[in-house]
Amino acid sequence: MGNSPRFIESGRLHCSTIRTQHARFLLRPSPRVNTIIKGIIGRAQRRYGMAICYFVAMSNHLHVLTRPRDGEQLARFLNYVHANIAKEVGRLHGWKEKFWGRRYKVVAFTDEEEAQVAGLLYLLAHGCKEGLVRKPSEWPGASALQALLTGKPVLGHWFDRTAEYYARRAGEAPDPWDFAEEEQVHLTPLPCWDQLDPAEIQAKVRMMVSEVEQETRDRFESTGSSPLGARRVLRQNPHNRPAQPKRSPAPLVHAASLEAWTRFKEAWRDFQHRYRLAADRLLRNEPAVFPPGCFPPRGPFVPAMVRDGPI
Repeated sequence: MGNSPRFIESGRLHCSTIRTQHARFLLRPSPRVNTIIKGIIGRAQRRYGMAICYFVAMSNHLHVLTRPRDGEQLARFLNYVHANIAKEVGRLHGWKEKFWGRRYKVVAFTDEEEAQVAGLLYLLAHGCKEGLVRKPSEWPGASALQALLTGKPVLGHWFDRTAEYYARRAGEAPDPWDFAEEEQVHLTPLPCWDQLDPAEIQAKVRMMVSEVEQETRDRFESTGSSPLGARRVLRQNPHNRPAQPKRSPAPLVHAASLEAWTRFKEAWRDFQHRYRLAADRLLRNEPAVFPPGCFPPRGPFVPAMVRDGPI
């Protein structure tokens, strides 16, 4: 069964999620992995001009919250990020198999502030909601938390493997850090916060972080349990995997009300219907007009010409 065509509306908030192969801990936090992930996201942002609201990398999956101008920009940005993380982190851990488990998921948000804030709150709780740390700030993996709280850009490094390769060809024994270039990730506010100044946004984020910390504290006290802790997370073998990886279907859209969810679903159905009609016409070699913002499928196979004799 083919993949469903992506429905990406310009400027709308979207959250992309991708998981490692078998949910292995290939993204296990470390200073090197963290700076690689931040550097690749920063380079991809500079290359494709993507508006990024937040990102967080767990040991076996990555979330990126974006505001793409169209589906092509989002596809190019995410393909660049995912491909380069797979190459760099796979190289670091000696992982030669498929790095990511499946195609990434992208879920849109409605224009409701409640839905967008709830989505950011969910990402801020990563590390805490899994019982790994007590506070979002204690999660040792790559994230944009401090940048969100301070307004400063996220700093990472891009490793120029081409320059390193030619240095080795020249007989040198270079240190990879000799070819490291600093990259920055600049954050964009949630669409619902566009009219707020940076100080107001930071105050709201601090309140959200405090809410996560309180909920985490209450949960540990009620269950009498304690978090795994950052040190034990850092000691995990990147080739290991959880005994029971979490699997849950992605929603059609993140909405705060049934009315907004229904409006989005109607627009999505109209897009899907127009896409399928155009695809069917294309298969019949008829003129086809695809809806704006989509990737049309490949055209039909063109049969070879019949030769009269040997060439």
